[in-house]
Amino acid sequence: MRDRRRDIEAAKGLAILLVVFGHLVARHDPLGVHWYEPLRRAVYAFHMPLFLYLSGLVAVESGLMRRRRADLPWAAAVRAKRLLVPFFGLGVLTVLTKLAAARVVLVDNPPSGLASGLLALVWDTAHSPALSIWYLFVLFVVSLGTAAVLDGQPGRLRWLLAAALAVFWVHLPAVVYLDRVGMYAPFFLMGVAAGFTGRAWDIWLDRFWPWAMVVLLCCLGAVILFDHHWDEAQKLILLPVGAISLPAIHGMFRSLREGRGQTFFLFLGRYSFMIYLFNTLSIGAAKGVMLHLWSWNGPNFPAFAAVLMCAGLAGPVLIKRYAFRRVRLLDRMTD
Repeated sequence: MRDRRRDIEAAKGLAILLVVFGHLVARHDPLGVHWYEPLRRAVYAFHMPLFLYLSGLVAVESGLMRRRRADLPWAAAVRAKRLLVPFFGLGVLTVLTKLAAARVVLVDNPPSGLASGLLALVWDTAHSPALSIWYLFVLFVVSLGTAAVLDGQPGRLRWLLAAALAVFWVHLPAVVYLDRVGMYAPFFLMGVAAGFTGRAWDIWLDRFWPWAMVVLLCCLGAVILFDHHWDEAQKLILLPVGAISLPAIHGMFRSLREGRGQTFFLFLGRYSFMIYLFNTLSIGAAKGVMLHLWSWNGPNFPAFAAVLMCAGLAGPVLIKRYAFRRVRLLDRMTD
């Protein structure tokens, strides 16, 4: 895995698998399917907190969190190339693709027009036609904001985390993704704290992750069985369940020995950025064609969902291998 830590890479593989699962159904739910939505609620209780935590760990290991403010303009340019260029590039592509495809197939969350669709990408972000890629924008903001506040002094992190936990409970508007910055910044900072703790955090993970996993599974079971008001209770669920998932899942992957299971998640982790960018377009293309030929209601949905999962995972990998590999700039941007 070159310079990448295998435990982090494998955990990213699980996180991206859950991202794809959460994108199978968007605006129009299949009829007679009662198991998917409870499972998706459980997935949304922890999978993006896990992604932000892993991103915080990587930000420490890459050296970004130890930079002084004087170095941040250069770091911001690098992060913009890595995160904002794909965000805006894919956002514009998504708007254009949905406008064109809506004329011939069913499209999830289509924009009403070109101008309104482009504006919603960065302003009225609750109605963004490319809402699935919000993580790129939010990660850019929280990573550089954290580095600017720390200014190379890790001791400031405790106060920044305390402030982020307070802001977490504030109702922020869905403008320029402020609501998602406030909701997910604490998990990024938890990853930064784990990265600064270093070996001591790894030792604690190895010892206590099974207990954290038991608590996590109990929490997810409760979400599946009892939560029917996700929108009202989202923050009450997200903070504790997201927080306990971090040691549970990271510790689990630290304990796994090399084998087929780890190899599968390492493969997904290696392509996680590409899958994140293109899974919804791949799922949407497959869904648009299949709904013309086959109903996804009732007993048809498990097989339909399996095909969509394969499309969401394999489609981006195939695009990477057989299209982007031929264009050096695209290949480097999506590694």
